[in-house]
Amino acid sequence: MERRSALKNIGGLLLAPSLVTEVSASIGKPVLRIAHITDVHLKNEFGAPAKFSKCLHHLQQQTPKVDFILNGGDIVFDMNKENIKTIDDQWKLYNSILKSENNIPVHYCLGNHDIWWSENNKGQAVYGKQYSLDQLQMAKPYYSFEQAGWKFIVLDSVHLDIDNTWYIGKLGDEQFLWLENELKNTNVNTPVLVLSHIPILTATLMIEDNIVNKWQMLGGDMHTDTSKIINLFYKHPNVKLCLSGHIHLRDKVEYNNVTYICNGAVSGAWWEGNRRQTAPGYGVLDLFADGRFLERYVNY
Repeated sequence: MERRSALKNIGGLLLAPSLVTEVSASIGKPVLRIAHITDVHLKNEFGAPAKFSKCLHHLQQQTPKVDFILNGGDIVFDMNKENIKTIDDQWKLYNSILKSENNIPVHYCLGNHDIWWSENNKGQAVYGKQYSLDQLQMAKPYYSFEQAGWKFIVLDSVHLDIDNTWYIGKLGDEQFLWLENELKNTNVNTPVLVLSHIPILTATLMIEDNIVNKWQMLGGDMHTDTSKIINLFYKHPNVKLCLSGHIHLRDKVEYNNVTYICNGAVSGAWWEGNRRQTAPGYGVLDLFADGRFLERYVNY
């Protein structure tokens, strides 16, 4: 294969470590190495605390070292309809493990299990997303930052369904306008990585059992405004990569020169083995100054 063809879509390759070194040498040194963890679902059962600690240790032993972690949400096991003591205990456990077992900066987005949905607690100040935002010291559930010449846009993809009882994946008008302005005001030569909990685009929803003549895709499994977001990205070719989780399955889709990676869960099948054929793991990504990247999924 000609080198030009091999490098054109370098982000779409799963590369062995030796090949990673070889390709990196041919296109320059990465400006950043990041890790993407998602769907930790931490609680004090299933041996989850020890397994999560093992994941963090494994991640921190990567060579070259990881510069920071992107946590894609579902941080604690579940806040849905739980009592406040259970929620407190899950977050105390998470924060204690991060404090004792991790020394790498972490940037967060919220998952659907990081939101307090109980209808009986709507009057409390920490109801909805506020409890988790306070725990993570986040002012808003969506934001952006820049590092080493890359821009990172963190989205809030979990919103109430039309009947206000459960959730669907979308941005909403206010956040979409914010995203439009973020991309408009970003230098065209600055590569952009987008992080969401719910996938913007994924093929994992096609993996269903006992299909007769059609697939059913629920609004909580993938963004319902996918077309609108993709049309926006098409106007901004510097959007290179979108990371997500939520499905606990690993896949990679490229559309309009944007690579959409849904990584597997740190918890696998909620701490009970593999989720279908995807083992518990995390993503490692090397980002280059020109917008190219190398990525792989690591089973810890």
